[in-house]
Amino acid sequence: MKQLDFSKITFEDALAQLENIVRELEAGKIKLDDAVEAYEKATALKNFCEEKLKNAQLKIEKINLSPEGHISTEPFDKIEEN
Repeated sequence: MKQLDFSKITFEDALAQLENIVRELEAGKIKLDDAVEAYEKATALKNFCEEKLKNAQLKIEKINLSPEGHISTEPFDKIEEN
């Protein structure tokens, strides 16, 4: 499989491609070699989407450090205005 260029793809585009691949694989009308390549592409797209979601989550969480040095996070929507 050729390497995907993730620098030019959005999360939404990657998710749409992943959904299309899953539909094709579930339909069972793909030749074996094509199915293997589609599976590899789907795995790369899944990893890309998971990474994007993880990065988005980190951006919207407040990081807290307790006096004992324990780190915790809380959702952004629970952060109180000072």
